[in-house]
Amino acid sequence: MTDKKVIDSDKYVEFVRQTTSPASSDFAQLLARMTELETTHCADVPRLLTAALGMSAECGELVEIIKKILLQGKSYSEDNAIHMKKEAGDVLWYMSQLCIALNTTFEELMEINYQKLSARYPEGTFSVYKSENRAEGDI
Repeated sequence: MTDKKVIDSDKYVEFVRQTTSPASSDFAQLLARMTELETTHCADVPRLLTAALGMSAECGELVEIIKKILLQGKSYSEDNAIHMKKEAGDVLWYMSQLCIALNTTFEELMEINYQKLSARYPEGTFSVYKSENRAEGDI
């Protein structure tokens, strides 16, 4: 049996403080960073933030339904399928916000994704090995 090291919670919290970026821990720094992005990089910060927060929240709601069906005995019914479709529609709404922020289209995103996955799986089929062992630059 190996010795389990006990981590002091106060020391861990201090570690977290020390490894947190200024924009993540100081409101003035966050505002300065957002202003910098808006003024110097033409980034649509409000829409990026809306998309990121919204997609993660709505994906969480969709995952919750699927979790309950797969792991907790909830029935797979037409009502639950409709509920999942509604949550997926909400994700799509936030994806549209992202498209606006990035000045892109769903079609461009699909093309980029197609090119990426075609390069990863040139045979046109999934491979566990290629999924886990990617070429440099394959993100």
